[in-house]
Amino acid sequence: MPSISTRRPSADSARINLRTSPEAKALIERAAALMGTTMSGFMLQSAYELASQVVAEQETLTLSDRDRDAFLAVLANPPKPTQALIDLLKLTA
Repeated sequence: MPSISTRRPSADSARINLRTSPEAKALIERAAALMGTTMSGFMLQSAYELASQVVAEQETLTLSDRDRDAFLAVLANPPKPTQALIDLLKLTA
């Protein structure tokens, strides 16, 4: 996991700015204090973890056992190309 420290910005760091309600800010400040971190550190860690989860969910394909077996069977024994596929492959861009 990349470093997500907010204590010492380096030359290759990037800034994220956002605005929120006073209530949301107060809640985030309280949560950060309870976790023993800064508000920036808390927000960055939370956003990074959720972003990682969202990306992983979108990039992972889960198949049932039946679908996995069908997929592997086609990979092991691919069908012969149809004439339409052969014609499509002959097209030039």
